[in-house]
Amino acid sequence: MKKKWRSKAKTQQIIFLLLAITPPFGGYLLFTLYPNLVSVYYSLLAWDGISAPKFVGLDNYVTLFQDKYVWRALLHNLFFMAVVPVSVIFISLLLGYLLSNKGYRGTPFFKVLFFFPNVLSTVVIALLWAFIYDGSFGLLNGLLRLLGVPIGNYYWLGEAKTALAAIVPPYVWGGVGLYVIIFMNAMATIPKSLYESAILEGAGHMTRLFRITIPLIMPIIRVSALFLMLGALKGFEKQMILTNGGPSGSTDVIGLYIFNLAFGAEYHNYGYASAVGMFLFVILVVSKLLMDKYLPDRSVEY
Repeated sequence: MKKKWRSKAKTQQIIFLLLAITPPFGGYLLFTLYPNLVSVYYSLLAWDGISAPKFVGLDNYVTLFQDKYVWRALLHNLFFMAVVPVSVIFISLLLGYLLSNKGYRGTPFFKVLFFFPNVLSTVVIALLWAFIYDGSFGLLNGLLRLLGVPIGNYYWLGEAKTALAAIVPPYVWGGVGLYVIIFMNAMATIPKSLYESAILEGAGHMTRLFRITIPLIMPIIRVSALFLMLGALKGFEKQMILTNGGPSGSTDVIGLYIFNLAFGAEYHNYGYASAVGMFLFVILVVSKLLMDKYLPDRSVEY
């Protein structure tokens, strides 16, 4: 009787586990694994999405490595990967440290204020910064005029020499708030006795930040840098809304290039777009492996 009861309990446990695992695993197969496998197949075709597909083998990949626009877009991605994560993490660490250790009365208010951009959609953020950069009525030009700078009606997003750099602030502004909260929560786990001992030894705020805070929360910083770098590599929404890759391709990135290849009015080349997508996938995997190898993954223990 006891053996039969154990067998029934084990069967119920297996059924429960299957019911719990099947929905997320099925969603992964349907929405992640299957589209990626189909993209591999599409990358071997010449297909516009309407006419019958034609198998071309590796021709799309040969074209890819000869396509100067792909390499230009990748260079822009690398620029965002280098600038955005460093800017977001530096500002977030500084603000998080000040709010955690200076004891400001309005700390909860500042946390809500900094987090506010994360509540807004990407479209709203992009449109807001498009207004800031507007040549005639933009806030930036208006502020420069108040300071006596003869800027005129300069269109920051309409000039190739400034358009790429002008897209960085929307990324930073939209990302800082979340990481301020993350870093503040990580800093809250650091024993206060460490700071008290450092103060008694005469350590200033910068010394405490770089010798105590940052080493102890390094695993959190590492994960944050990983997400920011990969996001900068595959993201394209803000570029699409602000400039659509212009002027003259000066803000084009790989994600936007793939989108225009597949759905733009000029191309409709799903096969080649899938090949570029596979190229981006390989870059993402290699970037993740390099980050795992070179970014420190262990915190310091005192």
